[in-house]
Amino acid sequence: MVDAGVLTENDRVELVGGEILTVTPQKSAHATAVVLAGDALRSVLTPKLHVRTQLPLALGDDSEPEPDIAVVQGSTREYRDAHPQSALLIIEASGSALAFDRHVKGSLYARENVAECWIVNLVESVVEVYRDPAEDPTARFGWSYGRSARFTRTDSIASPFGGAVLVADLLP
Repeated sequence: MVDAGVLTENDRVELVGGEILTVTPQKSAHATAVVLAGDALRSVLTPKLHVRTQLPLALGDDSEPEPDIAVVQGSTREYRDAHPQSALLIIEASGSALAFDRHVKGSLYARENVAECWIVNLVESVVEVYRDPAEDPTARFGWSYGRSARFTRTDSIASPFGGAVLVADLLP
């Protein structure tokens, strides 16, 4: 669409389930949560993993979302010619788009077998953790997460690649 002149490289959009969605401007708390999450994850990653911040994932033929944080295998240079097709962990910092991130993006990530999705819930100052993707005919993309938990500022979350992340380190 950029090549055809419909969109410019400056347009902030995501492709989710075949729909082009406008990305709203970030508020300060959202931006702070994204930076904090990236910093917290880098402290527990192995050298064979890296953090991508607000960059595309090529999820199937119909979706190229830009999650706030995606932990992917390999090095940054391995994705010079193509975006990653999956992630080990995705984090979305969410305020006004909370329901969309839970139900639409969550279903998409589960469909693509992303092991874990964390939502930094800026409304309630908690982190929601979703694990165990499984088929679910009632979900938007036919998949959802089988387990979920909520963590408060004083908790820590075991990461899927070892180590733990303090919730306080994720919340602005």
